[in-house]
Amino acid sequence: MRRRPTSKAPGTLFLALSFALAGTAAEAEVRIKTLSDGTKVIYNESADQKARRQADRLLAVPSSEIEALIDRYARRRGMSPELVQAVIQVESGYNANALSSKGAMGLMQLMPATARELGVTDPYDPEQSIRGGTLYLRRLLVRFGDLRKALAAYNAGPSAVDRHAGIPPYRETERYVRKILGVYHGTAVPPQLLQEYARSEALRRERERKPEPRGGDKVYLVRDEHGNLVMTTSPKN
Repeated sequence: MRRRPTSKAPGTLFLALSFALAGTAAEAEVRIKTLSDGTKVIYNESADQKARRQADRLLAVPSSEIEALIDRYARRRGMSPELVQAVIQVESGYNANALSSKGAMGLMQLMPATARELGVTDPYDPEQSIRGGTLYLRRLLVRFGDLRKALAAYNAGPSAVDRHAGIPPYRETERYVRKILGVYHGTAVPPQLLQEYARSEALRRERERKPEPRGGDKVYLVRDEHGNLVMTTSPKN
């Protein structure tokens, strides 16, 4: 759920006029929900945007301008436009003014530090968000060499993927990777797929840590067909 954070004081509510009138925010349905502790949360997500985020298949891009931006920057990064569409659809539902509870912003939900690193000065500007988001995703693909790891890093951060040498065992991240892959490939991805992937990664790392021995532990001294003494790890029967 995308939302703008408000004051933690019970019963207190702040809504910036600039947010209420800015860009596509004026088109969204601004709703208010009161949490159990009295905190009021402002939601700037329309029913259509929420439905897009929750869809299990790739939907048509709702704006020809955004579709053109996706196509331009995806191809510039050497990526499939459908992959970028899947990320935007799941991340923000094409709500250019989306703001997560963790501070991720815009169509491609860039965190403030990541946006600055990518040279994005306005994360709510569709072109800047797509330009920066596709560059970031491309860097992750190059760094990890695997789409699943790259998506996990997009959600949980590269350090988490490095720390766990693969998809972090976070329920949110596992669901995120399955969701993106399902939307991108047009089919539901069962949880077992990531579990099998994790097991295969663990086995691979184990093999890298403990190379298989090239022969037995014992060395035998035997004679060859010419009667010469030779050392071998595979004695004749």
